[in-house]
Amino acid sequence: MTDILTLSRLHKTWPAFSLDIINFLEELGLAHLGLECDHTALRVNTASVADALSKEFCVQGTIISNNVINGRPILIIELNTPLPLAGFNIDCIELPYPGSKQYPLEGWEHIELVFPCQATSCDELAQALIEKVPHLADVIENKTAIKVKLSSPSGEHERLANPTIAFKKDNICIKVHPHGIKKVIESESDN
Repeated sequence: MTDILTLSRLHKTWPAFSLDIINFLEELGLAHLGLECDHTALRVNTASVADALSKEFCVQGTIISNNVINGRPILIIELNTPLPLAGFNIDCIELPYPGSKQYPLEGWEHIELVFPCQATSCDELAQALIEKVPHLADVIENKTAIKVKLSSPSGEHERLANPTIAFKKDNICIKVHPHGIKKVIESESDN
């Protein structure tokens, strides 16, 4: 029997997740770029767990977005007290409701970094990243063991192009995009 994912369990697993993220940031060469970590994300397998976590997180923050992205609801919760991770203070959590995919482990999945640039496509974002961190060229071209996924996810009302590059190794993922989550949410209300 597996333990049900709760806020308490997430707090207990945060230090190990943080250490894995810090090591992966170093490996990618992103640790010393002074980037902002705009949010961290969870993975859950059932709507009931997502509902329970949403209620628990709402005691510690506020839902600032409830949007359908790639066919499933995703909540963004702004925390009253940010989560510390190395030099980052992460003030938002992405809580996606489950799709058809079942995860072997529920819990922390990834962080997202804001790499400020004018990129409007994944290719432009990749080029801008490679200019700052040249060794990422081999990573982005899939010449290493690190898996890379380029995507341009968007919500129903988003008006801001926010291409994303996801770097994944083992069960750790770091995503990079040009705009922070709050700016993207703001774009949803612009007409």
